[in-house]
Order: sequence, then C-alpha cells, then structure tokens
Amino acid sequence: MTMGSPVAGETYQGTVVKLLDFGAFVDFGFSKDGMVHISEISPNRVEDIHSVLSVGDKVRVKFLGLDDRGRVKLSIKQAE
Repeated sequence: MTMGSPVAGETYQGTVVKLLDFGAFVDFGFSKDGMVHISEISPNRVEDIHSVLSVGDKVRVKFLGLDDRGRVKLSIKQAE
C-alpha cells in the first residue's frame, strides 16, 4: 500500500478491479480507486472495454488529478 497522496502527472502500477461500459476502476495503491474513462484506455478508439481489459489485469496508470466531485481520474494511454 502506497502512503500519502498520489502526485499529479506521476505513473503508478495498478490492478483493474471493476469494468463498466464507460471505463475501468483501478486500485493503484491509494485509499480510493481511480477511474480510467474509456477514452483514456488506448490511443485507438475502444468500442468494447471488455475486449481490451479484464478484472485482475495489471496496468500502468497516470494520475491526472481529481474531478470536480473529488473522484480520482487516471489514464492508461498517457502512462505509456
């Protein structure tokens, strides 16, 4: 478990814990899981999230910050 708070712009190793049609939730070692919007998964358009990710997949994510509701925003495509 990583201590403290994630740093905007830094990359972290994480695990996909939940998939929804619009994105993936990733446990990246902090108190809150982050959400990777479907548009932030790949530089190529992703039609079906289940075709590129599965629960349990290890992924590298970039911490983009918090949205206006305090939710954690992550990107897989910007971490590569």
